[in-house]
Amino acid sequence: MNNESMDQMRGEVRRHYAQIANAQAASCCGGGASCCAPDEAAATSARLGYSGEELSAAPDGSNLGLGCGNPQAIAALRPGETVLDLGSGAGFDCFLAARQVGPAGRVIGVDMTPDMLSKARGNAARGDYANVDFRLGEIEHLPVADASVDVILSNCVINLSPDKLQVFREAWRVLKPGGRLAISDVVALAPMPAELRQRLDAWCGCVSGAATVQDVESMLKEAGFGQVRITVDERSRDFIKDWYPGSGAEEVVASASLEAVK
Repeated sequence: MNNESMDQMRGEVRRHYAQIANAQAASCCGGGASCCAPDEAAATSARLGYSGEELSAAPDGSNLGLGCGNPQAIAALRPGETVLDLGSGAGFDCFLAARQVGPAGRVIGVDMTPDMLSKARGNAARGDYANVDFRLGEIEHLPVADASVDVILSNCVINLSPDKLQVFREAWRVLKPGGRLAISDVVALAPMPAELRQRLDAWCGCVSGAATVQDVESMLKEAGFGQVRITVDERSRDFIKDWYPGSGAEEVVASASLEAVK
């Protein structure tokens, strides 16, 4: 994919998520329920592995029911750490992380969609989250200083990037030595059917942009990471089949946790 094509793809993804932020589209990885219906969003996130305590702790309006897992479950966040969330949306994972790192810690959310950023900043102001900072930017070109972050979170976002190796290179750049990745994402387990591969909504919807487990592992190592661990969640097929009913998406992609260390 050339630079022009990659920019066009980012533009389509940006438009899609702007619609979600403004409640004009269904959730990116859900089966048609409005992303802004609180009960539906909570039920979706519970299926992804978030606890009742986590769901009740986040500010109203921050959980849009997006994602394909719970990166908080593998992050092992500690007080005082600096956390970066790639594709932070309305801020759900950022606010949960802020509780764990405490007032001595810091959380940075990066999102390329201004409408999502506005929503997240409003949620932060209403919840008085002084240690959370939301920044506009692409995950391939992070507005974050070198070696300044302890942990990187992300939930079902890297599959949307047309240049995943660059995402991992940027992640490596901003992490401190010994810093770690705790990512939930979608990976491909079989060749993508042509019908799905050619559907733009399937790319924006977290399916056709998925890389294989082998490719993700290779890209992480090429970017400089060690202790790479990719764990596929076979149970995720139960909710993926609802994303595009009848398409067979659950036969070719699954949710996975990605862990690695700089």
